Amino acid sequence: MRTAVKRLKRWLHLGHRWLGIVTGLLVVAWLVSGLVMLFVGFPALTEGERRAALPPLALAAVRLTPQEVLERAGLAGFPARFTLAMRGSEPVYWITGPEGRRRALSAVTGDPVPPLTPEGAVALAATHPAARQVRDLGPVTRDQWTVTARYDPLRPFRRVALGDPAGTELYLSVPTGELVLDTTRAERAWNWIGAVTHWIYLTPLRAREGLWRDAVLWLSGLALAAGASGTLLGFLRLMRGRLTPYRGWAAWHHLAGVAGGLVLVTFLLSGWLSMNPRGWFGPRAPDAAMRAAYAGQAAPVFPLGLDALARAPAGTLALDLAWIGGRPLVTALGREGAGPCCGTALTEEEVVAAGRAMLPGAALRSATRLEAPDDYWYDRSGTPPLPVLRLGFDDPAATWIHLDPVTGAILGRIDRSGRASRWLFDALHTLDAGPLARHPVVRQAVVGAASALGLVIATSGVVLGWRRLRRRHA
Repeated sequence: MRTAVKRLKRWLHLGHRWLGIVTGLLVVAWLVSGLVMLFVGFPALTEGERRAALPPLALAAVRLTPQEVLERAGLAGFPARFTLAMRGSEPVYWITGPEGRRRALSAVTGDPVPPLTPEGAVALAATHPAARQVRDLGPVTRDQWTVTARYDPLRPFRRVALGDPAGTELYLSVPTGELVLDTTRAERAWNWIGAVTHWIYLTPLRAREGLWRDAVLWLSGLALAAGASGTLLGFLRLMRGRLTPYRGWAAWHHLAGVAGGLVLVTFLLSGWLSMNPRGWFGPRAPDAAMRAAYAGQAAPVFPLGLDALARAPAGTLALDLAWIGGRPLVTALGREGAGPCCGTALTEEEVVAAGRAMLPGAALRSATRLEAPDDYWYDRSGTPPLPVLRLGFDDPAATWIHLDPVTGAILGRIDRSGRASRWLFDALHTLDAGPLARHPVVRQAVVGAASALGLVIATSGVVLGWRRLRRRHA
């Protein structure tokens, strides 16, 4: 038995040493980039930015009713999203198909909008409130900031610089002219050190979803094995009664590993789990069948005419047209928010009744109105939409659906596995839980301190690994 234990320790030492040599620099990069991500997120078009770029809707220029446009589009069913908004100086109906493909039809003629030209891209970008000296930067099919598959239905793009002090660049969809992304000079610079490094978001790799996922899972898994074995060895050495037998970098590695090894291991474990290995965690959005059941009407029809749409409030930026519970609903989007209009408001009870149909094989167990964030309805970037309705079902996955009680919009889906992921990822990886979730500055300080301790562990390990490799080479 003593020989077996000794051999096991030997293999544990060897495994930790060589796994650390392979992944040490990567762990250092993850820790540094994670600190950057506390303050600078990956470029995205926020709802506020989208609203700021939209001109007021010129309803007087609209000539075709929603029904006429649906007929011209030749759809087999009602669109996944149906919106009336401006494309430059022209009102346009934007149609999202069930597969996510976007189309744009003129609200004046009913014809599909022509593909965006360089001159057209400059003209559209010139209406942006931040525009100064607008210039076209050329076509883009896929680049560092549009690498993910969610942009596929909108490709290709034209990239346009606004010439403002922030160095803002817009990405406009060539098929529709839609603004899909904006980035600033600071975002682009910091993200090379932040999210691109942290997520290994190199465009040739990230463009291949399966390959990228496998690469991240394997690399983070190897780093996790290195961290776990090192933490175990550190405590085994400590149990011998002496604080540390090492000196210099080895002492730093040992003592920092004992003090912060578990923190580093939980960081690596939660990062590995964030990749949803083997699909352990359920989807965060309702599927097509759930959305169709919520709508309660699938035919490509919308009965409201231009006289009803004309009742939208002054300053409306866009009108979202939808069915909820078998009733047509028009939601007006303004600078400050969204709300039902045109005589189509739903009561909270009607929203709950429509939501009940989303899981026809399950009973509605609870319908709760949340007026404040909680452990499962939160947003690291600020306050989530409130109030919100949480519908709890008694299906095997214990699904919750979150709905906007005012507009009826579906805000999210989370089941038992998703609630587990909330603790296994957010609580462990970003410490966004409990009192820290309510005090962002304190949370950032705690994450920074934990990351600094992890950097001592990883950096000292890199130095020790480099010295060993150099000795072997010599």
